[in-house]
Amino acid sequence: MKKNYWFIILTYMVMQFSGIFGIELFEYLRIGESRAEYIANWTIVSFTLALIITLYLLRNERTDGNSLRGGEPSSILISSLWAFGGIFLALFSQVIAANIEIALFGVEPGSENTQNIVKLIQASPLVIIVTSIIGPILEEIIFRKIIFGGLYNRTNFFIAAIISSLLFSLLHGEFEHLLLYAAMGFTFAFLYVRTKRIIVPIIAHVSMNTLVVVTQVLFKDKIEEYLERLEQMEQLQVIIGGILL
Repeated sequence: MKKNYWFIILTYMVMQFSGIFGIELFEYLRIGESRAEYIANWTIVSFTLALIITLYLLRNERTDGNSLRGGEPSSILISSLWAFGGIFLALFSQVIAANIEIALFGVEPGSENTQNIVKLIQASPLVIIVTSIIGPILEEIIFRKIIFGGLYNRTNFFIAAIISSLLFSLLHGEFEHLLLYAAMGFTFAFLYVRTKRIIVPIIAHVSMNTLVVVTQVLFKDKIEEYLERLEQMEQLQVIIGGILL
């Protein structure tokens, strides 16, 4: 692995754990008016710095050509079509994975991560830039370009996609949704291999996150009402099933 890739991974890890002291520092300096704002403001600063450092470390990547084996990058037109179609492909994979989680493992719908993100956006609307743009860019560089790309050049698609997707899932800390995040990882890895352009999964990931986050923020009350009704229906089915048995 290239030396600059190791520095990028280190930057990402430092960013992930920087909140331990960064949030406390912002609270001490009163950069915000509440705990939620301290967290939101530090998230914005840390992710922005991580992206700047990452892009600086990748400043010479254009001269290196395609980093994936197996041919030249797709044309701009084909890549654009895959980037657009990848949005729906990623959403579709999420729906399939979510239904499998519910049907086979009894996982309740909804994401604690998404709920926390919505709260941070309500505390500081600028957080949406992190969740919709900066976060996905960093994740695609780390998990697709560096981790998946490095493994793919040494093994094959499925081994590389499984390992990188599992790491991608574990990072989000929602072990009950391991399958859901892994499905997204597979989708973005496929887009990367299909086009040989990292910008394609980046665009699909950014667009999908933006769509999901904006929907959650604008229709938060209606979504919560729907989930409550869904839970009530499941409870009713259990009661009816118990009576019939």
